[in-house]
Amino acid sequence: MSITNERKQELIKEYQAKDGDTGSPEVQIAIISERIKNLTEHFQTHKKDHHSRRGLLMLVGQRRRLLDYLRRKSEDRYQSTIASLGIRR
Repeated sequence: MSITNERKQELIKEYQAKDGDTGSPEVQIAIISERIKNLTEHFQTHKKDHHSRRGLLMLVGQRRRLLDYLRRKSEDRYQSTIASLGIRR
């Protein structure tokens, strides 16, 4: 359900603004989106795992807050992030 360190490093390299950037909203949104995708696949087989479902809902809310922040700060960065991640909005 969680992502591997290698996958996390790939996401950081793909979405970082400059070298050493691990905390920008784009990177955080990409990592959270990967975790959401993994949890969604987990629920295909484990339909009654309600404890993890709560964690999924919390991740979705956290991603929504980060996306709202990014939209307030820079509309073009927001548009490029949701386009590259394939998030509906």
